[in-house]
Amino acid sequence: METLIKKKLYEGMFLIDSAQAAADWDGTINAITKILEKADAEIVSIKKWDERKLAYPIKGQSRGTYILCYFNVDGRKISEIEKSVQLSEQIIRAMILNAEKMTAEDIEKETPAMKNETDFESRDDDEDMDAKTDKKRMSYKNADEEDAEITEDDESSDDTEQDWEDTFESEDSEPEETEDDLSKE
Repeated sequence: METLIKKKLYEGMFLIDSAQAAADWDGTINAITKILEKADAEIVSIKKWDERKLAYPIKGQSRGTYILCYFNVDGRKISEIEKSVQLSEQIIRAMILNAEKMTAEDIEKETPAMKNETDFESRDDDEDMDAKTDKKRMSYKNADEEDAEITEDDESSDDTEQDWEDTFESEDSEPEETEDDLSKE
């Protein structure tokens, strides 16, 4: 009689050397996948979590790439996975936690790396939108100026011209001495 093995959901955070991950991303993911498949794990999700500076050097590395993986496996196989990770030259560290209470939404939640990529891509979109917005502002401004010109009286425009002339004349002339200036001398 065969016993039914219940696989539970686990979350694994794998720390990889950033240079190695950048040079051979597929090889890095394959290394993690092989370790998990060797333990008969079913991978639910595997993605880059983020690249960060480490608090202290680990195995001579000061930066690391974190890979977040969700998988279903028999709980008795966790120690086998941890041993394989320790023997792996590609994986610096790993932490595996029970994730039974995680929902599908939690698993598919955006990671910091995904957010950074989205922000980077949206910068170009933002620049395009800023240019479009500036064009709209200019068109509104021009329309407002045209409306203002239509509704202005001739007398008010003469007053404005006179104000400008007064401003330029006062800048060109010598400043007048005040009573305070005279009392200081």
